[in-house]
Amino acid sequence: MITYEPFYKTLKEKGISTYKLINEYKLSRSLIDRLKHNKPITTVTLNDLCSILDCKVEDILEYKKD
Repeated sequence: MITYEPFYKTLKEKGISTYKLINEYKLSRSLIDRLKHNKPITTVTLNDLCSILDCKVEDILEYKKD
């Protein structure tokens, strides 16, 4: 299972809130909801998040065996 737990840790480390992602970086609320509920996102979105947060993919998601 893919989990986005690292995403929230990275946000905290970078001092960026989900509010800022929505209002300053124009990410949709539905994307934040998808991340919150570990739903699939596209690689384009993953690329955008890595660019915004200046981080690696593993700073956004991780794979956990079911």
